[in-house]
Amino acid sequence: MQGLLFFRVRGKGVEMVFRCMLSLNMNTVRRGFTLIELLVVIGIIGILAAIVLVAVNPGRQFAQARNTTRQSDLITITNAIYEFAVENNGNLPSTDYTSGGNFPSSQTCIGDTPPCFDLAGAGAEDPNNPGGIAVVDTIVPTFVAGMPEDPSAGTPQNTGYTIFVDGNGRLTATAPNAENDAIITVTR
Repeated sequence: MQGLLFFRVRGKGVEMVFRCMLSLNMNTVRRGFTLIELLVVIGIIGILAAIVLVAVNPGRQFAQARNTTRQSDLITITNAIYEFAVENNGNLPSTDYTSGGNFPSSQTCIGDTPPCFDLAGAGAEDPNNPGGIAVVDTIVPTFVAGMPEDPSAGTPQNTGYTIFVDGNGRLTATAPNAENDAIITVTR
């Protein structure tokens, strides 16, 4: 059923007549989207998503986040060692618990299984029991809650970090598993 609809608009001495075609046929009323319209929208969203992924590069972003964690872990380790030294007359922690110590003088992994240096269990000899095996002031938990581990490759047996004291007495901690060709080292 179709018809014509006329209406008039008057204003400032001008009269205009509009004629509109009125369709009363319910079969010609459109509802929803066509398949082509949906496919075009999905295609545009896909292209935009691909552009965003290329621009953001989540793999690189995650690698940078892990490197930041590594840097923070090395700072935590060196700070704990220096806090230990302050509390123990400048002596570095050792696993043989003597004042001379056995802190590594060459790059050595940190972990609780040989050949790694067990920094978590390293401490100082008990002054009330000289020559005994009693240990006081261990690094963990006295100076740090837990030994940090590399976010990608660290385990308690090998944290993924290395440590040593050079000939000048400077403490150096490194993260050999750094990503994106980064070199992460903390020297104090």
